[in-house]
Amino acid sequence: MDFTFDAEQVALQDVARRAMDEVDGATLRRLADGPDGVTPELWAQLVALGWPGLLAPASGAGLLETCIVLEQTARVPLPGPLFSSAVLAMSAVRALGAADLVEELASGRRRGTVALHEQGHGLPLATVRSRARRRGTGWVVSGTKPVVLDGHTADWAVVVALSEEGVRSYLLPAPNAEPVPSLDPTRKLARLVLDEEPVEPLGPPGDQTDLWRRVLDDVAVGLAAELVGVADRALHEAIGYTTARVAFDRPIASFQVVKHRLVDMFSALEMARAGVHFAAWASDTGAPERERATAMAAAYAAEAAVRATGDSIQLHGGVGFTWGNDAHFLFKRAKQNEVLLGGAAAHYDRIAGLLVGS
Repeated sequence: MDFTFDAEQVALQDVARRAMDEVDGATLRRLADGPDGVTPELWAQLVALGWPGLLAPASGAGLLETCIVLEQTARVPLPGPLFSSAVLAMSAVRALGAADLVEELASGRRRGTVALHEQGHGLPLATVRSRARRRGTGWVVSGTKPVVLDGHTADWAVVVALSEEGVRSYLLPAPNAEPVPSLDPTRKLARLVLDEEPVEPLGPPGDQTDLWRRVLDDVAVGLAAELVGVADRALHEAIGYTTARVAFDRPIASFQVVKHRLVDMFSALEMARAGVHFAAWASDTGAPERERATAMAAAYAAEAAVRATGDSIQLHGGVGFTWGNDAHFLFKRAKQNEVLLGGAAAHYDRIAGLLVGS
């Protein structure tokens, strides 16, 4: 298989990297400290680049192109709702056949998110306890969603709840979500409490479990692409620092123990990158190994990125633990991505199930 990008994908990668190079450390910290993680000017720039609509059917792009962009945004790592709206919400409404919501997200006029995961561990669908029921001619939902990405700034949310038909999807306009602290200050989280909240049903009739499994597979690949991006930045920062830092009259990068650590980081990064690109390709083409490739990429990229970003902090020495150095932002993004939407352990469990046929 040819893992190289074509000319258009290379151009997209170059544009994304140049755009992210403009986000300096001061801007990153200002956005991380802010309640929303984004400014109107930054969002307008992302819209002008066309990134909110990459996964829209009309764009002609796919999950692989989206992953190319996510790798670059994660190298900052970029705060804001790009992932929650352009990847999570877009994947959901596209699969649910909500063409009007797809168009809204693609244009950047409105932003969406998904309220799915509840208390518990494992893959998100297994944790859903919120209930939807008919009230008069409409529907209402009750339950608590403790982790909703950018829920306090989204214009609407797709709420996943249980009904008599099984797992179902509902549109909640203007979610009244409360911001909550998170490990990663560059990715804002919110808590959504629903008490007989009026909603509008979305998607095909019947149980939507299989539909949501496919959506979450693509989202997991997107998260893994971010993990590749933070690991790539962590490696380059570690190389730059250890090359410039002199001890005993020589760069510390010349010491064997440092070389070994850098090589381990590089090897894990390249394995993770190949896995993510293959999983994205498998999703775009409907390859028969898609599910296994997704689980493998998500699990491996999470472990590789946490290790690489942690090693980068160690290789920076004392300065790696300071707020002024970006190393901690990379580690926090990797660590939070590792546990979002089920985490690496759930993906390994899924691989085991696929291998033994359970």
